[in-house]
Amino acid sequence: MGYIIKQPLNRIGYDFIPAEYLPEGKDEYYLRFEQNKNQKTYRNLTAEEIQILEMNHNESTDWNDVLVTDKFFPKQIKRSKFFGLVRIGDMEEVYLEYRDIRLPVGIYNSQIISCDLGDCVALHQVRYIAHFIVGNEVILLNVNEMETSSNAKFGNGILKAGDQDSSRIYLELCNENGGRSVLPFDGMQAADVYLWTRNRQDKVLQQRFWDITHAGFNDIRGYYSEIGDRTVIKNSHTFKNVKIGSDAYIKGISKLKNLTVNSTSEAYTQIGEGCELVNGIIGYGCRVFYGVKAVRFILSSYSQLKYGARLINSFLGDNSTISCCEVLNSLIFPAHEQHHNNSFLCAALVKGQSNMAAGATVGSNHNSRGADGEIIAGRGFWPGLCVSLKHNSRFASYTLIVKGDFLHELDIKFPFSLISNDVTHDRLVVVPGYWFMYNMYALMRNTNKFISRDKRSFKNQYFEYDILAPDTVNELFTGLSEIERAVGKTLGIADPRGWLEADGKATEEIFVDNAEFSKRQVLLLKPRDSYKLFKKLIRYNAVCQVLEHVAPAVVQEKINDFIASGTKRVQFENIGGQLVPVPKLEQLLDDLKKEEVNSWAAMHARYHQMSNEYITDKLHHALASLAEVTERDATSWDATFWNELLDEALATKKWICEEIHNSRSKDYHNPFRLMVYESVEEMNEVVGRLEDNSFINQQTAEFENFTSKVAAFNGAF
Repeated sequence: MGYIIKQPLNRIGYDFIPAEYLPEGKDEYYLRFEQNKNQKTYRNLTAEEIQILEMNHNESTDWNDVLVTDKFFPKQIKRSKFFGLVRIGDMEEVYLEYRDIRLPVGIYNSQIISCDLGDCVALHQVRYIAHFIVGNEVILLNVNEMETSSNAKFGNGILKAGDQDSSRIYLELCNENGGRSVLPFDGMQAADVYLWTRNRQDKVLQQRFWDITHAGFNDIRGYYSEIGDRTVIKNSHTFKNVKIGSDAYIKGISKLKNLTVNSTSEAYTQIGEGCELVNGIIGYGCRVFYGVKAVRFILSSYSQLKYGARLINSFLGDNSTISCCEVLNSLIFPAHEQHHNNSFLCAALVKGQSNMAAGATVGSNHNSRGADGEIIAGRGFWPGLCVSLKHNSRFASYTLIVKGDFLHELDIKFPFSLISNDVTHDRLVVVPGYWFMYNMYALMRNTNKFISRDKRSFKNQYFEYDILAPDTVNELFTGLSEIERAVGKTLGIADPRGWLEADGKATEEIFVDNAEFSKRQVLLLKPRDSYKLFKKLIRYNAVCQVLEHVAPAVVQEKINDFIASGTKRVQFENIGGQLVPVPKLEQLLDDLKKEEVNSWAAMHARYHQMSNEYITDKLHHALASLAEVTERDATSWDATFWNELLDEALATKKWICEEIHNSRSKDYHNPFRLMVYESVEEMNEVVGRLEDNSFINQQTAEFENFTSKVAAFNGAF
């Protein structure tokens, strides 16, 4: 328990910065005056104004330290106490209205300790506010406690002069034992966190991350908490060491402590009832409501925490939603969805566009020997209902896992696959390319869904939402190699490609190695179908990139540029939703180590540069992949080659559109779906008519557009 200290009454509101931490020649207000951009000409109160204030039951230990502007109305200050230096901005005889709240400008039934109050503020029943800078037209109604420490850090993982290192805030991500910890800071992006949590063996690189973080801050004590213009705070309990942007709306919270809450009029943040948020950074345009508990966290822009969610030692990427559940020690890339009370995510790296189903237990270390296991999941990760996974496990992009307990470590290298337990034969079953074969509607809708949910007003990073992109295309190549290896070993074939390219259904059972750390078999279903599908998708992606990013008149010129560049297929790394060629990423990290990049701002500028170059990188990667999958050098690509590719791509696009329609139409013809409705007419009223489905109609329009683009390339090669 802390000690209660007695001090002279006339010192309340003063000595905010301990004397030993004050620079020579500075007083305790120098940082406050630098912070407050709303500089005005203040004056002392007149004797008449003091008389009116005291008649209205106001008090001060020293009225000489209550400063006002020439636009001051003492009658609008009642039953309040003032301690230390308090500066009050312009006042008007008006009230502020927000939704159904109407409050007169002024200060009523409040206790103000050494604060700057902006123009036209309405403070009502603020029982204790100390060392805050309050913006213009702010409403504070029925707030219990607002205080600031001289060593406030506002959620950043730094130390102030005199702080013990044990008080530093870390984010212990991806691993419960803290071995991948990073220092949080305002403006931190998923890419920053990802790069910092990797390459832990590179001590020079790790030290550089540490150095550039500290270079962005100082250890000076004395910064005040801030509340931005037009922010509304009502019916709330405790605020300590907070920096809140403009136009935020905060109501009914239990505690906000050591936080930065970013908010602007274009991207305003709201925090609602019963929330307790400690040691965190909240991005622009976020929503946090209804009993959320978050500790040591970063919530990126346009993300939501709702309905009792618990987010601890975790980073949540942009445009994500977590409701009801518990997430610990995890790094989550943008566009993550997790809505169910009984889902649990711990010690995981989830690379975005993911969906956690009810009952899923992903990343629990309790089934391992130590709290040091990890889960790594590529884009589009979807563990199904009541899935339990064991550490360590890794999953390729768009892995769907069927309900069940998976008692062994998994390493799934096949993208777009379905993973299930064959309980009868006690074996794992993998279906590569499952999404394309059986649920095209859900798969293809993902791209449109995530694009529409990307609400960032400043899209300074290119987040890749397309299901076919350099990362998934590279995984398709990995899948091809794994299928060839599995077929070759199972059937004893030196060159399995002939068997895989053959027509007809394979009757042989094919087994794959190194997919599960167990003695049981792993069955690979539909190897021929998936092998042919993967190759077709690689060719289709190349045509799509050409159609989308190259005009027919210059297509041969672009191909010649590609040939001249000598580009080969390279690996791309997903750094926080942005795909980056590994050679460029390695160059960036090397420049950081050589101190040619010396700040996070410079790192972010390089991300932006790589985003600007991404379309060209993506196009060259698609062409290099085309050369590899067709086993034809780009110099031999003639008109016949391209015409055949265009025809195949058109047929593939048509197949995709038909499968989108077919996979959705099953729901309209399944008698078990129909049985809850009295008639087809009632079903159509409830779920909508199939022919009115906006996504299917959009795909039909896209197919027509695709057909036109293909026609435009006739004779271009």
